[in-house]
Amino acid sequence: MPKISIKPETVFHILNFPITNSLFLSVIVVLLFFLLALKYNKESKSEIKSKFYYFFQFIIKAIYSLFESVLGEKTKYFFPLLFSFFMFIILQNWFGLLPGIGSVLIKVQEHGEEIFIPLFRGGNADLNTTFVLALASVVMIQAFGIKFLGFKGYLKKFVNLTNPINFFLGILEIISEFSKVLSFSFRLFGNIFAGEVLLTIVAFLVPVLASFPFIILEVFVGFIQALVFSMLTAVFISGAIAKHH
Repeated sequence: MPKISIKPETVFHILNFPITNSLFLSVIVVLLFFLLALKYNKESKSEIKSKFYYFFQFIIKAIYSLFESVLGEKTKYFFPLLFSFFMFIILQNWFGLLPGIGSVLIKVQEHGEEIFIPLFRGGNADLNTTFVLALASVVMIQAFGIKFLGFKGYLKKFVNLTNPINFFLGILEIISEFSKVLSFSFRLFGNIFAGEVLLTIVAFLVPVLASFPFIILEVFVGFIQALVFSMLTAVFISGAIAKHH
């Protein structure tokens, strides 16, 4: 039977710091993201541009137009953060579908016993990763709200002593801000982890080509989840920087 673990497994340690299989793959994704950015930046300054540049430029413009429908003229200011969320999440999601991810096993010692664990695990199939992404998103939403409205102006959205109804609505708003961390993290984690479990079970039951349609589906789901996360961040930023009425 295939082994399914909710928590990531430790592959090795660096100075007593555990490197899990999901963190290991996340580092590879970050390095790839960095190399793609360098290549795009280099070609943008060159007179001769490759098909890679035009393809990536098309993606950037398409995603920019989506954010522009939410943020309007302020899109240019927030786009680096939002596009970074989108690219990091979609690369994490799609890398988790590559052959060998979850199936290449290594032998490690755990509680005095030798066990086999996957060398790689999808980064967003680890709740630690999605929780940090959600936390970063919510913190930046509050930071932008304070930056554009000022501390007192932003605080008025949550603290209103003019009447009891507004006071309790402010408390609900505060609770909703904290709940965004949970909704962001569990939505992304749940969809990606469930997809990987589905692929594992289908590949175990019918090893030959049966999982191919599900892989195509998960490619689409990975794109949608990256878009949903970044678009929701844009929507919440738009609400945070809007003046309270």
